[in-house]
Amino acid sequence: MRWEFDAATFRWEARRELWVFAALPEDVSGALEERPHPPAGWDSIRVTATLGSSRWATSVFPQADGRYVLPLKKAVRDREGVELGDTVRLGIEVG
Repeated sequence: MRWEFDAATFRWEARRELWVFAALPEDVSGALEERPHPPAGWDSIRVTATLGSSRWATSVFPQADGRYVLPLKKAVRDREGVELGDTVRLGIEVG
C-alpha cells in the first residue's frame, strides 16, 4: 500500500544533533496502525519512503498523539535541497 502527502519538516528536540522528521497525517497514521505488521523496536513500522527522486528503506515511529513520524536522513535532505521547516511531498509504502 502507498500513500503520498505533504508535511513540514521539524527538529526532534530530544537530541543535541540535528535529527529531522516529518509527521504523517492522521489518516495515514491510522491506516498504518490498523495494518498487521511485524513487531519492531519502539513499535516502529518498516516502510519505503520517497522524497523527490530519493527512495530509501526506513521506519516510521509512533508518537504520543497517535501520529507516526518519518525520519529524513541528512543525505536525502542534502540531495533534495530540503531545509528544516520546509514543507515537502513525501511517499511511503508498506509491503
